[in-house]
Amino acid sequence: MENHRTADQLAEMQRLDAAGLCLFCPDGQGRQAGEGRQEILFETSDWTVRPNEFPYPGTSLHLLLVPRQHVGDVLDLEPGAQAGFWTALAWVRDRYDLTYYGLGMRNGDCRYTGATVRHVHAHVLVGDPATAATTPVRMRFSSAPPSAPSPL
Repeated sequence: MENHRTADQLAEMQRLDAAGLCLFCPDGQGRQAGEGRQEILFETSDWTVRPNEFPYPGTSLHLLLVPRQHVGDVLDLEPGAQAGFWTALAWVRDRYDLTYYGLGMRNGDCRYTGATVRHVHAHVLVGDPATAATTPVRMRFSSAPPSAPSPL
């Protein structure tokens, strides 16, 4: 949870953790009965595409591509789900008529990758040209827990 970006995001992560829920798993999606679920823009049998509830500063579009299978590394997905990633990404590019975008995915232990959710997912990021000079898009790809031993 030390990788949170906002107080609201941390509060939501703590709530989900206390309830034993995964935000991205299809059975609960981290929501209680009666609460709104994250909007799903597109889905296949293996993937969903949804807006990021906590978009990075400087983006005009920030979507998440989330596999239904709960794994921490994209290479641990079943082969069909691995192949299905490209279908979901192509839908995003075509639906939003993207001529440029960034793609980021972290794999493995969140304490070291900068991730906040232990369910692999990909970020599709489109920088906002109007704010690029003052707010470049930054995606964290590494971190070190406070008690991490030195790698040297």
